[in-house]
Amino acid sequence: MTERQPFTVVEKCNGYEIRDYPESRLAQVDMRASFSAAGSMGFGPLIRYISGGNVSAQRIAMTAPVLQQASPKETYLVSFVMPAEMTEATMPQPVDGRVTMVTVPARRVAALGFRGGWNERRFHEQAAALRSALTRDKRTWSGEPTYARFDPPWKPAFLKYSEVLMHLEG
Repeated sequence: MTERQPFTVVEKCNGYEIRDYPESRLAQVDMRASFSAAGSMGFGPLIRYISGGNVSAQRIAMTAPVLQQASPKETYLVSFVMPAEMTEATMPQPVDGRVTMVTVPARRVAALGFRGGWNERRFHEQAAALRSALTRDKRTWSGEPTYARFDPPWKPAFLKYSEVLMHLEG
């Protein structure tokens, strides 16, 4: 079974939940492409990295979710979450210069989960619904939404599970 990124549910709200995520490590690539192309293009270098495309030739277990977020450079960051036991010291350096290693500090997020296929329109609709719910509940967020995909592309769309995550302030 694929390891999932750990979190603690702090509060269940109407239409979303508040979660605390511990510090985590990501392997990520910055792709200048459309929303859908960035996810596909970013997957290749990342899967090669965890399949031994690193200076140690170490295989790293695949985890869920795969993350995608718009960046200020008009690109998309596509990220694999590293297994929870990995530290900055134990993450091998990538061979592909496009792959960077990032440590993300502990954070609180709002999460809205949904079923069905994932495409740009669906993710933007769900992000708008999450922003609307956060506004309704007078919660403050920052940055762009992160899109979290939990299932492989070949899984039937009606069985897929995805989430939209927004970083909460305060």
